[in-house]
Amino acid sequence: MKEPDNKNVIDHKLQIYSRHLPHWRLTGKLYFITFRIVHGELSCEEQKLVLEHIKQGNNNFYTLYAVMVMPDHVHLMIMPKENYSISRIMKGIKGVSARKINMNRKSSGSIWQNEFYDRIIRNYDELYEKLNYILLNPVKCKLTENPLDYHGWYFNDSVEIL
Repeated sequence: MKEPDNKNVIDHKLQIYSRHLPHWRLTGKLYFITFRIVHGELSCEEQKLVLEHIKQGNNNFYTLYAVMVMPDHVHLMIMPKENYSISRIMKGIKGVSARKINMNRKSSGSIWQNEFYDRIIRNYDELYEKLNYILLNPVKCKLTENPLDYHGWYFNDSVEIL
């Protein structure tokens, strides 16, 4: 997704634009991101494939704090590395993982919806709330009783939390 030219700049750092969803960009911040599949569900094997691909980007394009790959959507918390935009990172995550899923399925076509939801994490309370939301998502959906054992979960315990 190319960021539109109709950006508003506030305080020379915060950039705001929208397509269907609003997007705020601020360098050096932690983001909570959700993206969804177009239709159907990912198999357990496909969820693991997406998880491994996201983990491979850690320390290269972003610092990965946490990710939960669900059958029909993904939640992640990342801090982009300098010179890498959220849009560029998401294009890489969604594009490469879609290609891998399609190869696995011996098919072609879109896997992920075009747009994604993102939010800048503003403080420790919000960080805790989003991590808790991500972690409990498979329990809420009755996919597991212990989210720490869920095959789509990863928490990077080597990162410093705010």
